[in-house]
Amino acid sequence: MSTTKACYLVTVGCAKNEVDTDRMRALLLEAGFREVDNPVEADAIIVNTCSFLGIATQESVETTLELAEVARAEGHAKLVMCGCVPSRYGAALGGELPEVDAFVASDEEDGIVSVVQGLLGISGDDARDAAGVLRTVEGASAYVKISDGCDRWCSFCAIPLIRGPYESREADEILAEVQSLMEGGVREVVLVGQDTGIWGTDLAGDRDLAWLLTEVARVVRPYRGWVRVLYLQPEGMTEELIDVLANVEEVLPYIDIPVQHCVEHVLAEMGRSGSREELVRLFEDLRARIPGLVLRTTGLVGFPGETEDDFEELAEFIEEVGFDYTSVFAYSPEEGTRAEQLPNQVDEQDRQERAQQLQDVAERLGFASTSRHVGEVAEVIIDGVEELDGGIELVGHAWFQAPDCDGAVHIESGEAAVGDVVRCRFTDAFCYELIGTIETSSVGE
Repeated sequence: MSTTKACYLVTVGCAKNEVDTDRMRALLLEAGFREVDNPVEADAIIVNTCSFLGIATQESVETTLELAEVARAEGHAKLVMCGCVPSRYGAALGGELPEVDAFVASDEEDGIVSVVQGLLGISGDDARDAAGVLRTVEGASAYVKISDGCDRWCSFCAIPLIRGPYESREADEILAEVQSLMEGGVREVVLVGQDTGIWGTDLAGDRDLAWLLTEVARVVRPYRGWVRVLYLQPEGMTEELIDVLANVEEVLPYIDIPVQHCVEHVLAEMGRSGSREELVRLFEDLRARIPGLVLRTTGLVGFPGETEDDFEELAEFIEEVGFDYTSVFAYSPEEGTRAEQLPNQVDEQDRQERAQQLQDVAERLGFASTSRHVGEVAEVIIDGVEELDGGIELVGHAWFQAPDCDGAVHIESGEAAVGDVVRCRFTDAFCYELIGTIETSSVGE
């Protein structure tokens, strides 16, 4: 197929959605479409949506309706809503959003080329086989999805309703994608999934996440690359995994464990296990065994039945562990979840006030953690260049900062290109951001 038809793609939501959008982008480019960065110039506008929380669904719908205005104004662009919102609400969306020309659920996104071709009246489908390794990543960091779906059925979470049961991605596919990304200039791969710690449990053989991390490390080693893994659960911290995090150089000592809460009865109502004492012991053990460990977590406040004392205990727990980074969410009663039907729903104003109080704790800890790096020298990946009034500034992130969520390093002096890994001295800090100067380049092409 030969076409000059243009597509505009936008993503709402998390890193996993960014991976899905990139896959659709690659399929469309392979089929002969071109991408534009202005929806006014597009023949097809594709919105990849999130529906994890009500606020994310609202943002997704608002973004879609804003782009529908563009489509109507130009008079020709077709509008496609993809991802979690169509997966969650299905056929009902047709009547609710007549502005949208097509809905594509998460498990149908590999067919995006046929959908767009049909809307634009283009015959034929000589797109590349969707099973191949398809990425269009530009830059030094790339998310790689190793699983999809979830079997946990936490009472507050709609992910199993949206994404379906847990499914590990085959190791060969993951390793081939990582190899392709490294050959293309990527220097950090971030492994993501709804529950990365149980990767491999649904596959034949005895491979687990520790094995996968070791194999990914072998792939990135010749490039002196980094490997990071996100979204582990406390139960997933096996002896083998801890050993890999402690001893495999390429695997960063960075753990993201979304505990949500620490009070035993709240965790039980959430459909989760554990207690404050067990969690404190876990993090003490991890810090003792993994040198230089950086910890990120998530706190969910205002869950049904959470008392003021329960909230205070959660805040004390976050303070006691001293997490480097903490994301805070106010509970949202999500349609179709068990928690929506629970008694003792917490007033929304109280939920929001508790979220702000916990956010204040998280920021105090996070800002202090960031400032402790002042005076250190560490490797930094250059992510981009910003034009400021005073000139050009390089922006990157250090090994202890997950891309796009943990702050950045702003480099005041030294020369480098996007994708370079440099040795940087940190001279100052503000909030989650660091100021630095380049000392030497540590990774060449």
